[in-house]
Amino acid sequence: MKILVAAKRVPDPNATIKVRPDGGGIVTDNVKYVVNPFCEIAIEEALRIKEKGGGAEVVLVSIGAKVASEQLRTGLAMGADRAILVLSDDEVEPYAVARVLQKLVDTEKPDLVLMGKQAIDDDSNVVGQMLAEMLGWAQATFASEVKLADDKKSAVVTREVDGGLEDIEVQLPAVVTADLRLNEPRYASLPGIMKARKKELKEMPIAELGVDLTPKVKIVSLAPPPKREAGKKVESVQELVKLLHNEAKVI
Repeated sequence: MKILVAAKRVPDPNATIKVRPDGGGIVTDNVKYVVNPFCEIAIEEALRIKEKGGGAEVVLVSIGAKVASEQLRTGLAMGADRAILVLSDDEVEPYAVARVLQKLVDTEKPDLVLMGKQAIDDDSNVVGQMLAEMLGWAQATFASEVKLADDKKSAVVTREVDGGLEDIEVQLPAVVTADLRLNEPRYASLPGIMKARKKELKEMPIAELGVDLTPKVKIVSLAPPPKREAGKKVESVQELVKLLHNEAKVI
């Protein structure tokens, strides 16, 4: 069995992000980058499937500049077998990302594609759905549990939906996107980090894949959220009700 896992390089969610004065993007100087948390959960799930099923090949893929190899090495240190870095110095929109992944799926022929439900930098939450449509595969989004059948031909996926949880069965090959509660990613061990240095990390220019990278969305400007106003102390319930009615307009 082969599992392809998408892993995106994103700013550390614990870092303080500042918008550039021209509103054209964020200030990247001295910003720490990590594996997108949802992608890290997808990597962990692939590794658990490998360990439970008696063996599978876990292949990571990322799109970005050469520095993204650092995040792929993190996934390799966790236990993935090899990685592919599609080199691009420019930002790649979700539609183009899905097209790139489609090309790699055609080449790698995995039985399962796992990825985070969204990336924390743009929160698009569309790549998994678009990729499944392009491939003509089944899809299971917002997964909080994945159970593969013994014959590895289907999977039962528990999805997190507005009304609670939903169980669906999908035939493999399929695309599954990971939600926050799917698992708790492991830390890379020292032996894993040492082994990751020797694992294959293939680099390929994005131009080789023949994907149209023309932007379809134009970002006009970015702005930081407004600062929260200081809270108010009230002396009585009556005063609280008055504030909620007159200022907050909630009652």
